[in-house]
Order: sequence, then structure tokens, then C-alpha cells
Amino acid sequence: METMFWIWMAAALVFLIVEIGVPGLIFVCFAVGAVGAAVYAQIAPEDYMVQTGLFAVISIILVPMTRKFAKRISNDSAQKSNIDALINQPAIVVKDIDTLEGIGQVRIQGEIWSARADSIIALGSKVTVVSIEGNHLNVRPGLPEDSQKK
Repeated sequence: METMFWIWMAAALVFLIVEIGVPGLIFVCFAVGAVGAAVYAQIAPEDYMVQTGLFAVISIILVPMTRKFAKRISNDSAQKSNIDALINQPAIVVKDIDTLEGIGQVRIQGEIWSARADSIIALGSKVTVVSIEGNHLNVRPGLPEDSQKK
């Protein structure tokens, strides 16, 4: 029964199409398993249980192997965006940062932000953004470590 061969090949094609839209090399494992079952379907077309078992075994064996490969070739360093991109960036104090009154402002990337620090920082000082809480930047005196090394 040649029909099972084409059913398995169609399944492999569907898995490959899904893999194009989903990153991670997961559905490639299922596609290879389906091709393996299709090859076996040419040998024993009436043995559906063995075909299904072969599909499952091949897919299960390949998943951990391809996960290691996918992690090795993928880029784990995601680009920071929005306010997360401000962390560890240099800024200039445009209004004295006073720890007692909780006031102060810095200019970073052309924008003025409210700022807080652990110590008093004078107008015109260069600071580094440490973290963000709500609409306040937490800063520390000095330039980012990356800029000082250059």
C-alpha cells in the first residue's frame, strides 16, 4: 500500500513548513521521523504500528541532539530595547541629585529623566544608569565601565 508512504511524506512536508515559522529546530526532528516511517512504509506498508513507533523513536532521539546544536548556533544575546537599553549607559546630571529630598534629573540620549542616587551628585557630573524604577533612573557617579576601558 503505497498510500502510507505518501501520507508520511506529506506529514514530513507539513513539519518542515511549520519549522519555517517556528524557530528552534524542533519540527525538523518530526520531519526526519516521518521520512524514516515513510521509508519503512515502502518495506512493510501494512505495519502501521511499527511505522508509528519508528516515527516516535526517531523523533524522540533527535530532539535532544538538535536542541544542543540549536543552542550552539543560536544567538543568546537578545538586543535590549525601550528603557532596558538605558541601563549601563552614560548620562549627565542637569539638576543636582539630592538623596535627602529625592530630587534630581539627568539627560540621557537627549531626554530628561528624574534620577536617584546613593550619594549627592552635582550638576554637570557624568553618571551611569544602574537600574530603572518606574519613571526614575537609579544612577551612580562615573562613566560606564565599557567607556572607561577605551
